[in-house]
Amino acid sequence: MNNLALFHRIAKNPDEYGRELKKSGRKIVGYFCSYTPEEIILAAGAVPFRIFGKGDVSLADAHLQAYSCSLIRGALEDALSGGLDFLDGAVFPHTCDSIQRLSDIWRINANTGFHIDVVLPVKLDTKSSKEYMADVIKKFIRDIEKSLGIEISADDLRASAGKYNQIRAYLKKIYEIRSKNPAVIRSSDVHAIIKASMFMDRDLLLKELASFTEDLQIEGEKMKQGGKRVVLAGGVCNLPDIYTLIEDSGGAVVWDDFCTGSRYIEGEIDLSADILESTAGRYSERIVCPAKHSGLFPRGEHLVKIAKENNAKGVIFLFLKFCDPHSFDYPYMKEMLDKEGIPSMLFEVEDQLPSEGQFKTRCEAFLEMI
Repeated sequence: MNNLALFHRIAKNPDEYGRELKKSGRKIVGYFCSYTPEEIILAAGAVPFRIFGKGDVSLADAHLQAYSCSLIRGALEDALSGGLDFLDGAVFPHTCDSIQRLSDIWRINANTGFHIDVVLPVKLDTKSSKEYMADVIKKFIRDIEKSLGIEISADDLRASAGKYNQIRAYLKKIYEIRSKNPAVIRSSDVHAIIKASMFMDRDLLLKELASFTEDLQIEGEKMKQGGKRVVLAGGVCNLPDIYTLIEDSGGAVVWDDFCTGSRYIEGEIDLSADILESTAGRYSERIVCPAKHSGLFPRGEHLVKIAKENNAKGVIFLFLKFCDPHSFDYPYMKEMLDKEGIPSMLFEVEDQLPSEGQFKTRCEAFLEMI
């Protein structure tokens, strides 16, 4: 599984990889959030490049309140410091309040090419919201066509959607292999693969995933033992390496409910139907994040479901500090887990863990308890 080195290199240094792509003549479009319709960016001939941010935030702090989450602050710092100067444009789907306000600040202060807002519906379980989502997709196509000076045909979009169907299928297969036999691949490796998938040239990604998944299936046939099975949930994006700490504490991550994890890879676009409607349908029907609404309890029901399906002994909530939407959902989700007899633990993190020792101690205590 030599592909792992490539995935880790790109996940660790995405900006460096972005510059390599730029030198090769590729158009690169930065985006926030898994609600960005990547299929349209790819259909336009550009590489979708997810923005996470990193490092010191001294420049960003001049524009943001101290209670802004580290994702927002780190991303703005990356743009203001010139770290994202290889981008041809940036796309902002309107999800949480922080992303929406960041869009305004970014438009005025960042030098990252064209700027597109994708104003998505918040309530996703009505007929009118699905119609509105389709209109948003149509507008996004027009906006990116104008920005890049190209035209996107239905065949272009269908080819792009088909490629993403394959990518998501491979990534889901990796998740399934890990769930069946957690010892066959470290969860930090799975996270590196997912994260790299958000930056890589998608043709190269598809090729590498096909090879990697084949090798992993062979490895997965060997009987191995793993630790206590847990599911991770929450809103962490630029995740520190908590996986190694969990595994060293005796745990085995078998699934997650992250937008940089299972929510990113779920859902298939129907290529036989109207491709625009099918694309909009995926973004309407996927499991929502707390910035969206499709009923009172679907997020909790989904978390209970994946915990049971993957025989998890417990759930670890990892919340980015100052992320209000996830904090609002936590009480009822914990209550639903409690009713099903599934133990859970909550831990707040930033780009860097405040104390690795503290987190490991709590993990060890939680895993011993379950």
